[in-house]
Formats: sequence, structure tokens, C-alpha cells
Amino acid sequence: MPTPIAIAVVERDDCFLVRRRPEGAALAGLWEFPGGKIEPGESSEAAAVRECLEETGIHVEPLFRYPTYIHDYEHDRVELFFIACRPTTGEGVALGNGFQWISRNELSRLEFPEGNRAVLQILMAAKSALGDSAGVG
Repeated sequence: MPTPIAIAVVERDDCFLVRRRPEGAALAGLWEFPGGKIEPGESSEAAAVRECLEETGIHVEPLFRYPTYIHDYEHDRVELFFIACRPTTGEGVALGNGFQWISRNELSRLEFPEGNRAVLQILMAAKSALGDSAGVG
């Protein structure tokens, strides 16, 4: 049975909250959104909100779910629940644990774990849909 993981895809002003995974952690050096294991009886939305607050110090509210994916890593089989979130805390909140705001354009230049690939494609497609529509039609 896969380990259920909630991932907060936090967006503000076309930027996303991410960090590089620390040395010694599984998938060290790759970039990640805030997230972690879903506790028994906890919804994926509640887990995403909790994990984001624990990891970054930022309060968020869930908006909707992206598609859920199951991915096999060498260290674990995980079921990834990607939750679109927005910050509810005011501007100027200090980010914890190395998290930073990265523009949507920069996301495509960062290396994320394989299980994040589909949601990153959705985020980049949303950019294309919102971007310059010249030549479309």
C-alpha cells in the first residue's frame, strides 16, 4: 500500500513556494513543494495546510486538488495528493527551512522528484494558457 503524501502547491502572484531538499534526505538536492505524510483520519487538504505551516511558517487555505498520482521510488511507493493553496498570512512573513518564492517560468528550470512531473506539466500548461495568445487559433 502506498504511503499517502499531501503536497501544498502554494501560489502567490504567479510564484510558487519551493525549496531544495536537504542533504541526507531522500531525493536530496531535488526541489520540492511543502508537504509530508497524511496522518490517519486526516484529509489531504488538512495535511497540506498543516505541513505547509510546519515547514514554512505560512498559513494557507486549500483551493482545489490537482490529479493524484502513485509513484514508485527506490525508498518508498507514494500516493501524491497535490493541493492548490494560497497564503492567508500577510506579506513579509519570513519563510522557514529554506523555502522561497520561485516564478512559474523558473519552475521548468528546477529539477523536482519524478512524482512531481505531471503537476509541473499542468502548472506550465496553465502559464501557456494564460500567456500571450498571439498565433493561436
